[in-house]
Amino acid sequence: MKELTRAEEQVMQILWDLKEGFVRDVISKFPEPKPASTTVATVIRILENKGFVSHKTYGNSNMYFPNVTKADYARNSMKTFVAKYFENSYCRMVSFFAKDGELSIEELENIRQLISEKEATIDSDTISKE
Repeated sequence: MKELTRAEEQVMQILWDLKEGFVRDVISKFPEPKPASTTVATVIRILENKGFVSHKTYGNSNMYFPNVTKADYARNSMKTFVAKYFENSYCRMVSFFAKDGELSIEELENIRQLISEKEATIDSDTISKE
């Protein structure tokens, strides 16, 4: 999956929230000062060429919708991020943020809980295969 520029990602965030919309709908979700409609239309056209967006035509207007889910893009972006900065190790990434003080005790506890839940799932899968 290709990476998005900042402008492309901003438009995608809006389209993910809207589910579908015309250029004017996308523009209405931008903070002030709002970008020109030609700018947004150009970014959407680029997103279409990259395969992130498709459209339905109504008269002479196009309604755009995402082809890629936010979760799929996030998953791919995280894989790229972890590969680039943490040598493909999620453990190194979490350690970095934990040591850097970026994770609160509550967040660390939540991570421990997720690990416990994952271990339980793995254990139950192993037992059911035996």
